[in-house]
Formats: sequence, C-alpha cells, structure tokens
Amino acid sequence: MNRLGRIAVVAVSVLGLTAGSAWGAPVAWPGGSSVATADGSNVFGENLSGLSFQSASVVWAVKNGPGKAYRLVPDGAGWKPDPSAGKTLRYADGKGDPDAEGVVASPDGIVVATERDNSDNDNSLLKVLRYDGTSSASTLTATREWNLTSDLPDVDSNSGLEGISWVPDSFLTAHGFRDEHTGTTYNPATYAGHGTGLYFVGLEDNGAIYAYALNQSSSSYTRVATITSGFSEVMDLEFDAATGRLWAACDDGCSGRTTTLEINTAGKFAPTATYNRPSGMANLNNEGFAISPTCTSGTKTVLWSDDSNTSNHALRRGTLPCSS
Repeated sequence: MNRLGRIAVVAVSVLGLTAGSAWGAPVAWPGGSSVATADGSNVFGENLSGLSFQSASVVWAVKNGPGKAYRLVPDGAGWKPDPSAGKTLRYADGKGDPDAEGVVASPDGIVVATERDNSDNDNSLLKVLRYDGTSSASTLTATREWNLTSDLPDVDSNSGLEGISWVPDSFLTAHGFRDEHTGTTYNPATYAGHGTGLYFVGLEDNGAIYAYALNQSSSSYTRVATITSGFSEVMDLEFDAATGRLWAACDDGCSGRTTTLEINTAGKFAPTATYNRPSGMANLNNEGFAISPTCTSGTKTVLWSDDSNTSNHALRRGTLPCSS
C-alpha cells in the first residue's frame, strides 16, 4: 500500500472504525488508570522496542538501532539493565546490525524479530533470529536465523516485522487451532524439529499476524496461519498463558490501543476486544508491550516501551487484573 493509503487506513483506525467495527467499539483499559515510569532517566535513549517477560524477575528488551538486547532485572518498583550496557546483536555469520524490533523469551532461547540490517537501511530483511540468553558475552551472534522475507508481503524497509510471541503446542491443540497449511486441525507432529510451540510475528505494514513453525535445527520454516490483528499496523504481540489471550499492541498511530484475540469455534485466532490505553498514559510511541506471568494481590504488571524515550524515559508500568 502506498503512503497515502496507509495514512488513510491509520486515520480510520484512530477514529475507532477499523479497530472496533467487527467486535464492538474500543472500551476502557481493564486495568489501573495510572501509569508510572519504570526506568532511570535516559538509561536507554531512543529506539527501545520489543519487550518480553522471561519470568516475574527477568524481562528482555530489544533496541532497534543499534541492534541490542537488554536483560532487565528489578530496580525497586522499576527495572534496570544487567549488564548496564546491554548486548550487541549480530546475525548468524557474526556480521551486520539487526534492526531488532520484537523479542520473546521462549523455551528455544531469546528470539528476536527484525525488519532490516541497519548496515543496509534501504532494503527490507525480515528475519527471525535466535540467541543464547545465558551467554555472558557482550556481543551475541545468532545461533539460528530464519529469513521470512520471501514468504511475506513486499514492504518498505521500515515497515517490516515489529512484534513476536510464542504459543505452546499444548495450548493450540487443546483449543483446536486450525492449520491453514494442511487445511486440518493443527498437529505438532507435522512439523518435525520445530520445538514445542509456534512463533507468531506481527507485520507493521498491514497489521497482520503470521504463525510459523520454525525448524530449530535448520533455517527452514512453514507458515501455519495468517491472522487479522484488528489494526492496520501492529507493533508488538504478547501471549498471556494464564488467560489464553493473544494481545496485539499498536503505537501512537492507533492512539495506543490494544486488541485481544482468542481461538474461536473455527479454530482461528480472532479479535474479541479492543482497549484504549490507560487514561493516565499519554499517547506515546509505544512499540513494546509485555504482561508479567505472575499475579500479586489480584493484579499483574504490564510494561510498555516508548521508542521515542519521551521525557527521558523508555519504560512505563501499569496493571491488569489477573483475569484479563
């Protein structure tokens, strides 16, 4: 889609017509209205993008320029990187500067979605990269990479993969997930070597979500499903295992809204609700969204990362009820 067309679609989404047309108008954020900063002043600078909880006490964040990964640990009520400088990312050949936009901590490792090599800004390169999060090295070379460029729509170099999440096979089979590649109910045994779940990636250009079986021993992959997120753009994805909901997050282009998706009777993930951002948070350029796996006193922590580092802060925290 050309630039004018994309602007028109985003404008409709901001008005709530696209995001709410199929399943109701956007409603209030289901958690607390207040939001607080969750990092020190100017710790990350600009370009902090995807977020993922590895556990209640470890969060991974990625920066898209230069490509870096940060392991975050608690710092009072907030979070700080450990080590403080983060880890420089490289492709599997040890070269390049991956534009890291999304991250998920999975049983396979720290898996990152990228949209281009920053060393070649003019060309789209839609790769998913796997890293060893236990490494003490200051530079991480991908232990495996999957180049999805030829399998996805042709997009601008700055409109590619933005979000990634991982959904376990056990959940997908229990809920009758539909495999669009085979035309039958999803059977993990169809995809030897893919691990124990599927990776879901979000494409900024069209807001679509794509589910992949990634062979963990090679660069091969199979697209299993294509999903409508409810947005014309998508910036991050988060699967909440406690509720079985897949969240899609948009940035200031969609007024900071999120959608939840659940597997319907046809075996497909479909939007079930659209939420406005918390009333206590400005319309920020939030490109990262993560939900804590742990509930405390009826609530769980939510984190957002602001690519623009507004007021010298890139991380903000809020809450959701444990049932949301």
